[in-house]
Amino acid sequence: MTSTEAARAERPTAPKRRGRRAHQPTVTATEAGGPVRVAVYVRRSTDDEHQPFSLDAQRAALNKYIHAQPGWIIVAEYEDDASGATTARPGLQKALDAANAGLYDVLIVYRIDRFSRSVADMLDLITTLENANVRFTSATEPIDTGGPFGRMMLQLLAVFAEFERNIIIDRVKSGMTAKAAKGKWAGGTRPYGYLVTPDTHVLAPHPDEAPTLREIFHLYTRQRLGTRAIATALNERGIVSRIGKTWSGHTINRILDNPAYIGAIAYRDIYVPNAHEPLIDEDTFRRARDIAAARGDNQTQRAMSDSDYYLTGLITCPDCGQRYLGTSANGRTRRYRYYTCYTQTRYGKASTCHAPRLRADEIDELILRALYDFYANTDAVLTDMINRVQAHHQASAGDGDAELAALTTQIATGQAAITRYHTAFENGTMDDATAGPRIRELRHRLTQLQARQAQLAAELDRRPAPPPPGTIARIREHLTEIMNRGSVTERKAAIETLIHEVQLTPQGAVPVFKIPTDTTMPPPEMDEGTRHEQPTVRTMVRSVGRQGLEP
Repeated sequence: MTSTEAARAERPTAPKRRGRRAHQPTVTATEAGGPVRVAVYVRRSTDDEHQPFSLDAQRAALNKYIHAQPGWIIVAEYEDDASGATTARPGLQKALDAANAGLYDVLIVYRIDRFSRSVADMLDLITTLENANVRFTSATEPIDTGGPFGRMMLQLLAVFAEFERNIIIDRVKSGMTAKAAKGKWAGGTRPYGYLVTPDTHVLAPHPDEAPTLREIFHLYTRQRLGTRAIATALNERGIVSRIGKTWSGHTINRILDNPAYIGAIAYRDIYVPNAHEPLIDEDTFRRARDIAAARGDNQTQRAMSDSDYYLTGLITCPDCGQRYLGTSANGRTRRYRYYTCYTQTRYGKASTCHAPRLRADEIDELILRALYDFYANTDAVLTDMINRVQAHHQASAGDGDAELAALTTQIATGQAAITRYHTAFENGTMDDATAGPRIRELRHRLTQLQARQAQLAAELDRRPAPPPPGTIARIREHLTEIMNRGSVTERKAAIETLIHEVQLTPQGAVPVFKIPTDTTMPPPEMDEGTRHEQPTVRTMVRSVGRQGLEP
């Protein structure tokens, strides 16, 4: 036996390792000069189906691990029931504040993904702990920021935690998309007015909320109440929202924009019509969208509100081209109502607009009377107007037909050219570097030509037509009713429906009337079965004198 062999024989033989060695921390009571103060952080994932780590299970495992470490004592415990995608968690923030205050030496978690699922957030959190002289470790992974190997493993495991989170998100989105494609409720908070059937996951009308939902659309489209006015009315009646809180204008606005109420499922790029029972008809929903679009404009956002100004947003300033808004001034004995240019309202004396103010009480009544007079004596005027519009349409149809024929020829030529390039490429007489760019260029040109072809064909097919039989008579009866006994809201709704704008000219205020011949322009409470898809016809046949102008 050589000296080397003898030395080896004298060395004690280490016991054979069985199974996986448990992770051993680098911080001991001896190194720290006393007990090691340990803070525990636990978090329950918001997606327990995929990450079933309950808070109690994490606590039990951590307590067992910590009690096995000599000199370790638990001095604090922090918990969260939130997603690991963000650091804005109450328990985590308390743990960081305590670390900065020097209240513990080690922060321990069950697994690294309980701390964070974002690599960037993880590195920021570890930097914060290191600046506070606090080490971070895991009970089930070889991580301890007290050494370089532990810090390397921390970064690697953080990458895997973020990857796992992204996989979970993709799977959840794919599942929700598949449900939506089948006409089922994809998930999340149910729409007000519906219940989600537990067996089929299809929306069904809520017996208590559905009537209120229909009333919201009625108040918005028929009585022209604004979203905040509707919310106030519901709150005054003690009706609560879906989550039991008071209503707001924002909540009402989201309801009015939700296609679920016409029976459709809309999720990401998926749109499934007739997926469940609708609560409102499509005409009402489209009318609500049109009103919301008009109110969203900075110039006309108050044009269809529930104020007592009939013409707000309908009058065009002859000086600067902006819209007139309703304003008022308080005198000694009464309140004076005016229509004032938007520019003057915003900039006051610094405004460069010098258009006159209009007395609202007088011009409101004059415009309403002009509207009534027009529909009371409109038969001859309307017939002449339709004849002239149809004659103009017929005269311009020749040029349109010629352009349409030219577009058809250009599209056929482009498609033939693409076919030739494909044939040359398949035969090997032209490579992709030559054929590819040219084919993409031709396809782009074809897209433009086909869009213009569709637009022009629609214009040529849209022949002006008179209103359906009985429409004018019903409008006349409705105007007679509101002139005699109509409320401010009803009169304002009639003006919004039947007047396009009011132009100020040297001869006076000229209203531009609308003839409702399609579904987008129904007069209030008109029979839904009498409207047809025809273009709106406008006319300027009545001039109101300069009464009401600022002297």
